[in-house]
Amino acid sequence: MDKDQAAIHDAPQQFDMWKLGLIGHGAVARQAFAAMGEHISAPLDALVVLVRADSVGKARDMLGPWQGQVYRELFIVSDVAGLIEQRPSIVAEAAGHQAVGAFGPAVVRAGIDFLITSAGALASAPLREALDASARASRAKWEICSGAVGGLDILGAARLSGLDDVLYTSRKPPLAWRGTRAEALIDLGSLTQAVTFYEGNAEAAARDYPQNANVAATIAIMGAGFERTRVRLVADPAATRNTHEVSFRSGCADVDIHIAGKPSPENPKTSLTTGYALAARLLQMMRA
Repeated sequence: MDKDQAAIHDAPQQFDMWKLGLIGHGAVARQAFAAMGEHISAPLDALVVLVRADSVGKARDMLGPWQGQVYRELFIVSDVAGLIEQRPSIVAEAAGHQAVGAFGPAVVRAGIDFLITSAGALASAPLREALDASARASRAKWEICSGAVGGLDILGAARLSGLDDVLYTSRKPPLAWRGTRAEALIDLGSLTQAVTFYEGNAEAAARDYPQNANVAATIAIMGAGFERTRVRLVADPAATRNTHEVSFRSGCADVDIHIAGKPSPENPKTSLTTGYALAARLLQMMRA
């Protein structure tokens, strides 16, 4: 397996009992459960949630309203050993980059499939290699949730035909770049026209601008890899939303994708699409 390519489910799995493992209980998880609550045909048999020991009560309060609608039984654990001991059908990560590295290889090594929303963590080659090694040893799989970006199916198909050029452009209002390295490069408060303040590959972009790492990493893994995926970051005073533009040329198609995402009401730095994407993938797995 190419080190930049995720292990993707080739066929749906069948489970006698559908038990979902979840890492995290923040904005992404809450949005996913709200969406699942509206569309699920029958509740999960059980939900197993991994949280910090000091967050058990908060997690119980957050997840409680969906008992009976999204899941029947709830188990809250505070370490990865407890999560694995429950033998969930799959574990979904919704807790950030650090959680992918801290728990992902152990989950996969235990023979449990792992669904990743914080794809930016995969800019680390050692982490990708650890996940792949765990997958080879256990025959479990790891997979990236599409998150805030779309068009991954045609990008994956085009990769097989040969990708000549992949460009990801993140375009945001200037003040949306506050708290990043952009502040040291341009005066965000006085821009009157769009400024491209960064151009580089996906590996460097994920390292230097972690707020954009998830989308850049997802495109890189599904496409041409981290070194061959170009990233352009733009501060645009005419922009009213955070947009994702993906362009690529290949042996089978030339594609341009434009996505104007809406921010999560709970966390404006998180795309609202991410929670819905997680819910959609889990519902798809449950219908299999």
